[in-house]
Amino acid sequence: MFAQRVLFSFITAVPLILMPSGGQAQTTDKPPVIEALENQGVIFKQEFDAGKGVRAFAGIVDDSPVAVYVLADGNAVAGTRLNAKGEPVDQATLQNLVAKPISDQAWAELEAATWVLDGKADAPRVIYTFTDANCPYCHLFWEAARPWVDGWKVQLRHLLVGIIKEDSPAKAAAILSASDRSAALRENEIKFDQGGITPANSVPDDVQRTLAGNQMLMLSMGFRGTPGIIVRDDEGLIQKYNGMPQEGALTEVLGPR
Repeated sequence: MFAQRVLFSFITAVPLILMPSGGQAQTTDKPPVIEALENQGVIFKQEFDAGKGVRAFAGIVDDSPVAVYVLADGNAVAGTRLNAKGEPVDQATLQNLVAKPISDQAWAELEAATWVLDGKADAPRVIYTFTDANCPYCHLFWEAARPWVDGWKVQLRHLLVGIIKEDSPAKAAAILSASDRSAALRENEIKFDQGGITPANSVPDDVQRTLAGNQMLMLSMGFRGTPGIIVRDDEGLIQKYNGMPQEGALTEVLGPR
């Protein structure tokens, strides 16, 4: 698909893709090639200034920013523009027009979801993680994060889903229905090797809605399994980690110890 080719060109920083405009007369100010790409799933946020002889459009492909440059002949190049020194340009523009708004929207959706706090509520570094009560890799991440969480440097916000085992929803219900959800989550992790928290006898409708909502949010964020970890970097952009981070990536996720 075109979207995959655009994303590839963006990541590899090579402007490779040419799209013909079709030579049809314009009925609006929007170039036909931009309309064609929108029909193929590219989402364009805004046009920006790229100098004479070219019109530049900031877009999104699979949650990744991409620039499309429409040339005077109506054809378009999608990818990264380089200056005379071979250095990429327009990266800051793409970040401001596309990457930052995407991150802000995703972060707001995570904040608005139902999550269970693990750590101090005023810990400076916030990390969201999609968690299944039966997930061994979620448990490994919980264990690895203890020095940061217990040191009040990190708060984990667990968005519970029930997808791994038959009793995963019931264990999530036991946590979400507890008077102290944080304590119930901790109980599950401390007892993980012995089977975890005792599953609830039934899963209330409100818990089912929470689990379904969290699973949909997990999928929309690009995760197909747990843990799915999301953190904001120093520039305010979200960074995603699929699965248990390897040792070298732990400090990227959790920050300085």
